[in-house]
Amino acid sequence: MNGSNPIIEFKDVSFQYQSDAAFTLNRVSFSIPAGQWTSIVGHNGSGKSTIAKLMVGIEEPSEGQILFQNLPVDSQNKREVRKHIGIVFQNPDNQFVGSIVKFDVAFGLENQLVPYKEMVSKVNQVLTEVDMINKADDEPHSLSGGQKQRVAIAGVLALNPDVLILDEATTMLDPHGKSSLLNLVNEVKVNNHVTIISITHDLDEAMHADQIIVLNKGTVFKQGTPQDIFKCEEALISVGLDLPFPLKMNRLLGFDSTYVTYEGLIKKL
Repeated sequence: MNGSNPIIEFKDVSFQYQSDAAFTLNRVSFSIPAGQWTSIVGHNGSGKSTIAKLMVGIEEPSEGQILFQNLPVDSQNKREVRKHIGIVFQNPDNQFVGSIVKFDVAFGLENQLVPYKEMVSKVNQVLTEVDMINKADDEPHSLSGGQKQRVAIAGVLALNPDVLILDEATTMLDPHGKSSLLNLVNEVKVNNHVTIISITHDLDEAMHADQIIVLNKGTVFKQGTPQDIFKCEEALISVGLDLPFPLKMNRLLGFDSTYVTYEGLIKKL
């Protein structure tokens, strides 16, 4: 897309959890451009969370090939690949291991035997980046949902990843918390030159992306820019996806059916 080199490629990937089960993914091919935000969307059961597991080698494809920077993601290379990819899950409580925020963010650095002074400096840096330095001595479980996700992102950023995967990371947040977190993710993309992959059923979240991949029944249904994807409103509805709020309001108010953002809708009003 736009001439960017792909950092991750899926080539005719099929996957089934058991040899006698139906394919969760069936001949899926796509590429993730380096330095951009790609949103992989689909309703429950479309195969999108399986894709996240395949990207980091938690699962291996039944057929086809996955490449990370031209390196096959397989049993031989998955440990190396995982050094470059960080994941933030829907429920950050499942990721916390430290008794207080700064210890949790430091956990990965400790495992890499980073010298103490360097580790303290890095923890303070990433907590400042995600606007959580004032919570450094708090217990993670005392934080709000949005704050927990910020701490989880800080823990990933401390390890200097090339790719940040958000697996339904905004699902449990209120509208303000979701908006705040997505703005932070965009800042991370720009300031840290990190490739963002968001796995979601939420098309409002997907509006932030540079590229959208729509899955349906384990196959790639559509792929393109938000402008391309949201031209196909009826097709998105047909595969069980809920249109973003600006597009629904656009339809309700009888405006033209062109792609519109929140800012664009406000201007029309």
